[in-house]
Amino acid sequence: MLARPSTKAAAGVAAKATRSYVAPVSATSCLSSQSTSKRSYATVQDAAPKQRTYGGLKDQDRIFQNLYGHHGTDLASAKKYGDWHKTKEIIGKGHDWLINEIKASGLRGRGGAGFPSGLKFSFMNFKGWENDKKPRYLVINADEGEPGTCKDREIMRKDPHKLVEGCLVVGRAMNATAAYIYIRGEFYHEATVLQRAIQEAYKDGLIGKNACGSGYDFDVYLHRGAGAYVCGEETSLIESLEGKAGKPRLKPPFPAAVGLFGCPSTVTNVETVAVCPTIMRRGSKWFASFGRERNQGTKLYSISGHVNNPCTVEEEMSIPLRELIDRHCGGVKGGWENLQAVIPGGSSTPILPKKVCDDQLMDFDALKDSQSGFGTAAVIVMDKSADVVRMISRLSAFYKHESCGQCTPCREGSTWVMKMMERFEKGQARAREIDMLQELTKQVEGHTICALGEAFAWPIQGLIRHFRPELEKRVQEYKRQTGAEALAGGWEPGSGKEGLLISPGQ
Repeated sequence: MLARPSTKAAAGVAAKATRSYVAPVSATSCLSSQSTSKRSYATVQDAAPKQRTYGGLKDQDRIFQNLYGHHGTDLASAKKYGDWHKTKEIIGKGHDWLINEIKASGLRGRGGAGFPSGLKFSFMNFKGWENDKKPRYLVINADEGEPGTCKDREIMRKDPHKLVEGCLVVGRAMNATAAYIYIRGEFYHEATVLQRAIQEAYKDGLIGKNACGSGYDFDVYLHRGAGAYVCGEETSLIESLEGKAGKPRLKPPFPAAVGLFGCPSTVTNVETVAVCPTIMRRGSKWFASFGRERNQGTKLYSISGHVNNPCTVEEEMSIPLRELIDRHCGGVKGGWENLQAVIPGGSSTPILPKKVCDDQLMDFDALKDSQSGFGTAAVIVMDKSADVVRMISRLSAFYKHESCGQCTPCREGSTWVMKMMERFEKGQARAREIDMLQELTKQVEGHTICALGEAFAWPIQGLIRHFRPELEKRVQEYKRQTGAEALAGGWEPGSGKEGLLISPGQ
């Protein structure tokens, strides 16, 4: 964790600097020593420079003021806390201004990929778009099926008007005619609250014909999905919205050219859209002042697992992982030293051991550098009582179940991975199969239409990268109990003598 140097420490450095006198030297020798020292005399300025720390977001800087349900979800309460304020003026500034503000804010997609939002929205305003008479759609991905992720449903449950207003603002930025919010079918309560907010906005003239009195017509529709994880992928979501099976499309064509109902469309995340009106009101510089460069803004973090107080909290980007857990979750159960591992961005991101978590910053680039991913910022904490092998095995079963079956590497690979992980749970495998498992994930990664292939490959790679000794230990334990290693494929050592069909050489 980056720490601000204390005043006492700085004073000590200054005092030491005053005592250590450096004798004057000639200009020639001064030039020759420039590579090692900038000044020939020690001064107070030699004290360590103040470093920027991240975290500790102030209440007045929180976008989601009702994250814990302290006030109502109705329109009157939303207006009281700043929603729908000067929305007419915002959308009246035109799409160029809106897009440029989003670009300047540094906002990146909050759904997992982290693509720059301003750039993504600008794809809809391609050259000659004014001459295209087809409808144009903004599609909101409110499916949220990633295990461990619980942020979008909190927005819809507690702050629905932020999403509805965000639809209007982002829709105007890309000159859309309507927004479709694709919500997960199981979110019955969230769908009810959100539908009520949409109806209130229509009744107040905020959306619909002549939205907010701006002369801009914009409709918002709520569509309840059937609950498939793969519908979190943009083209699968579009297929499902059109009434087909939720299976991803090949790209190109990209949705910005041929999307929902064959019309230009952009699919984006609930949180990404919900923060846009506040950015417009408070300015892109305000939003960009949080977090490191290329990782600006505030973010909703969902922390679950072995912490004293699991929660969803809004914090600054680039906050240290340890500070996030200690400040908002009351720390790891049994203390930080009891931490075993963390999955930092939802179940599809590689697991990180404690030694990496000690100094880990929570943003896109820092987690990429640690060979993991920021994803949806769903932090799953595991203490030393957790069985990491069983945990990853359980995730493998989930991804096998959720594969749409369209791609052979994903359909077959997810099944093989699940079966191999079930055997590794019991140690019913051979040590060489660890490398076979790693090779299998590499054969799947990058060879599927959508990212579900990577989603089940990366957790396995993270497990092998950091917890290989645990896998080997299970194999040795099985050998100790049975007297011999299992045969490849999970056959018990004496299977050949029993007349079972074992492959030659196994």
